[in-house]
Amino acid sequence: MSGGGRNTNMSCSLLCLLLSFSTMLAHAGAEVHFHEFIVQATPTKRLCRTHNIITVNGRYPGPTLAVRNGDTLVVNVVNRAKYNVTLHWHGVRQMRTAWADGPEFVTQCPIRPGGSYRYRFRIEEQEGTLWWHAHSSWLRATVHGALVVYPKRGSSYPFPHPNTEFPVILGEWWNEDPVQVIRRATRSGAAPNISDAFTINGQPGDLYKCSRKDTTILPVAVGERNLLRFINAALNQELFISVAGHTMTVVAADAAYTKPFATSVLMLGPGQTTDVLVTTNQPAGRYYVAARAYASAQGVPFDNTTTTAILEYCNSGGGQALPPVFPVLPAFNDTPAATKFAAGIRSPRPVKIPGPVDHHLFFTVGLGLLSCPPDRFCAGPNGTRLAASMNNVSFQLPTRLSMLQAYHLGVPGVFTTDFPAVPPVRFDYTGSNISQALWQPERGTKVYPLKYGSVVQIVLQGTGILAGEEHPMHLHGYHFYVLATGFGNFDPRRDAARFNLVDPPFRNTVGVPVNGWAVIRFVADNPGVWLVHCHLDVHITWGLAMAFLVENGVGALQSLEPPPPDLPLC
Repeated sequence: MSGGGRNTNMSCSLLCLLLSFSTMLAHAGAEVHFHEFIVQATPTKRLCRTHNIITVNGRYPGPTLAVRNGDTLVVNVVNRAKYNVTLHWHGVRQMRTAWADGPEFVTQCPIRPGGSYRYRFRIEEQEGTLWWHAHSSWLRATVHGALVVYPKRGSSYPFPHPNTEFPVILGEWWNEDPVQVIRRATRSGAAPNISDAFTINGQPGDLYKCSRKDTTILPVAVGERNLLRFINAALNQELFISVAGHTMTVVAADAAYTKPFATSVLMLGPGQTTDVLVTTNQPAGRYYVAARAYASAQGVPFDNTTTTAILEYCNSGGGQALPPVFPVLPAFNDTPAATKFAAGIRSPRPVKIPGPVDHHLFFTVGLGLLSCPPDRFCAGPNGTRLAASMNNVSFQLPTRLSMLQAYHLGVPGVFTTDFPAVPPVRFDYTGSNISQALWQPERGTKVYPLKYGSVVQIVLQGTGILAGEEHPMHLHGYHFYVLATGFGNFDPRRDAARFNLVDPPFRNTVGVPVNGWAVIRFVADNPGVWLVHCHLDVHITWGLAMAFLVENGVGALQSLEPPPPDLPLC
């Protein structure tokens, strides 16, 4: 395992701070990994064009971080770009370290150009594939990388050990600055331009212009087991993925081991990770790993292109060989294929489901429209502005202080604690004739407060307002059990009987099916302010988010740690 290296140029005072921090590790043999991330503009050529993109350490995707369960990461982020930035460590529980979670103006103020911030956190009882990404504006398009968590020393995978392994990061590329794309859309109220390509490990692949010679190659040998760690880092698109001629055995999702199952196709929403074993048991040759959109919203434009990498057997002739074999991918609107894949993911053994439930919550998630201000021109449908909401509240980020800082310091007026537990109006959520009186949400910065240790169950109900589509919903600071998913309107009398209370999947990001629902359950055992949002970044930009405020419990081990001294100021 590669730990990523240490920064040998640290000052004595910083080393003393970090060494002191390392003594707090609870597990013998755990390590502290030090990294420096320089956020900067880097000239990058894709699709025949060169333009500056924001990168970490000049790389796209950024560095892969490798740690073990129980280790600590200390990442010093230096912002040399022209935009504000924060980093989120997607899927990391951040037990009592919400200050390191990263969403801009939720747990911290952004790192301003010229500033820096040192993220410090420990990986606790997690193994598998996570990832890190920017959580400011649309910087996530190019500022992201893999975070691989290996088992503790002396432990091993609960599946046959692979001979080789590869992070496979699926991305989305624009031929212009993604931040300017969303800023232009935000000014007009219209939908932003769709991407120009998808990428695998930063490269579009053979099917795009000026891309063939840089296509990502995954070198393999005959008869070996290969662990492919898939990460969907695309900004706004769920993706189908397949490997030509090979069966994939799913062994983990969102850094939680699963009951192994074989499949020819994966479907990942943005934010989700899936680990698969692929045995190279085919004739030596070259086989495409391909990905293209799962676009669940009818009539909504999407990037209808296909990205490829090449699984290349040793001694297969490389570029002189026949063209790679192409896989069979589902149609872009194949909801049954997406549903079948998601249903295959189960916990590897029976689990103890938390209960009894203290908070039965029902959250609608979907799109809407806002009226155009009288002094503005708006380019949304019929002269409106596109919006999104949960329980009819369109989330607005504060600007003068982060929500977590406001809570810690007792500063009023930054947020309110009245996020509704149920929709303010009940209606036929997935119907085709929803009254336009329900299309306009209320704007606000609202949290739902939870006592430490509360058991929370949420019905996430998709709506058909404007356009029904699948929403990959991510809960910061937590994993949760997905008890059930379904289509139509959730009916507690009918659908509770469908709950999987034996081996439900353990996720940090769940796909709420198009015009359907998902039920999740978790224990509020991590104090702080934790964002819940759709991981389609255009939707969080429009307001499809809320936050939980989990209060401190009893004693230091159930309480939020003090803020670090270098926490950025607003």
